[in-house]
Amino acid sequence: MNLYLRYFDQETLVSTVDEAIDFLAAIDQIGMNAELEASIRDYVSSDVFYPKRYKIRPRVYFIIIKTEAATMQDFKEKKALHATSASDGRERNTVPAIQKLNEFNSGWYEGEIDFKRVLLVPTTGKYQYRDTHFVAQVKADSGMDCYNRIVEHLRERVDERSQFPSAKGKNFKFRFLGKAIV
Repeated sequence: MNLYLRYFDQETLVSTVDEAIDFLAAIDQIGMNAELEASIRDYVSSDVFYPKRYKIRPRVYFIIIKTEAATMQDFKEKKALHATSASDGRERNTVPAIQKLNEFNSGWYEGEIDFKRVLLVPTTGKYQYRDTHFVAQVKADSGMDCYNRIVEHLRERVDERSQFPSAKGKNFKFRFLGKAIV
C-alpha cells in the first residue's frame, strides 16, 4: 500500500507513513505537530480507502490517498485502483441500474417509492411536505413501467404539489416477483 499526498502543486507518492510525515514536515505552511502525526498514522493503519483531507486553515487543505500504484505515473493513469469485492466473495453484478430499469420482463413487480407528500395540517390550516413510503405490487413490463404505474396511481390520489423522485434514484426500488399467469 502506497500513499499519495498533495498540497497545492507539491505532491509525492511514498510507501511508508514515516516518509509521508517527512514530506509534510518539510512544508512550513502545514505546521506538523504530534496531533496531526497521530491522526495521519491512524488513517493509514485503518481499513478506510477513501481519500483523507486535512484542514490547514480556512479553505486550505492537503490530501492523502491510499493506492496500490507503484509509481506516480501509474497513479495518474489510475492503473491501480483499489478493488472492492462483494463481501460474500461473489463477483459484483456489473449491469448498470438504468439497464435493469428498462429490461423487458413482463410479470408482477413490487415497487417501493419514497416521496414528498403534501398534507394539510388541520390545526394551522397550512400545508406541509411529509416523507411518505409507498409499496405496491403491480403488473408491469419492466422496472420503469412499474415506476410509471405507481406514480400514475399516486398522482390521482394525492395533492398535485406532491414531489416524486426519479426512477433512477435511491428513493425507488423494485423487484421482479414472477411471471403473470394468464
